[in-house]
Amino acid sequence: MRRSIGNLGNTWMAGLVVTGALLVARDAQAQSSSMFGDPSRRAPLTLAGTSWGYIEVQPPRELRLHDIVTVIVDEKSQLISEGEVNQRMQSNLNAVLMQWMKLENGDLKPDPFYDGTPGIQGILNAQRRGQSELEARDGLKFSVAAEVVDIRPNGNLVLEARKEIKNNEDVWNYSLTGIVRPQDVLPNNTILSEDLAELRIYKYETGMVRDGYRRGWLLKLIDEYRPF
Repeated sequence: MRRSIGNLGNTWMAGLVVTGALLVARDAQAQSSSMFGDPSRRAPLTLAGTSWGYIEVQPPRELRLHDIVTVIVDEKSQLISEGEVNQRMQSNLNAVLMQWMKLENGDLKPDPFYDGTPGIQGILNAQRRGQSELEARDGLKFSVAAEVVDIRPNGNLVLEARKEIKNNEDVWNYSLTGIVRPQDVLPNNTILSEDLAELRIYKYETGMVRDGYRRGWLLKLIDEYRPF
């Protein structure tokens, strides 16, 4: 009887110890393994507050009418075309003139054939074969300062640029127009030509260099009508 009471008392004491341990463990705080401390007590982590090499990016400058931006033109194109023509034609002609007429006293009258009926007979065989191959590569690269000539209601910028370079007797003229979104303007105030909509680029060249390779009017005429 005494042993049963003693066992009951030991069991009750063990239960109190376990309950107290659980209550203490619920309020216990362990050390955080994070280098930034306890997540519940630290400020939100940001790149500006944690990186030593962080450099804040300046917001893009708001462009206004008549502001100047630099357009970097780098256009490349490649064309490969192949064609082949093989044509054959055969024609047979057999014509006989059965009746003719003559003008007599202001009237048209039949004119019979006394030496036989005239006729034409022939055979035409024609064969044409052509093969062509074209491969062309073009490139245009330069930079030009453009002016904001208009701002659309949606914020898009309309650009226009002109540039002239003269070296002795040689003159190079460049002109450019296009539409660009404000967010496509880079922080260094430059724009890539591939971001321009409705892009139009014109390049003219005059002088000794141009005269050295330009076609004359006779070659242009021959190339236009190709008589041979």
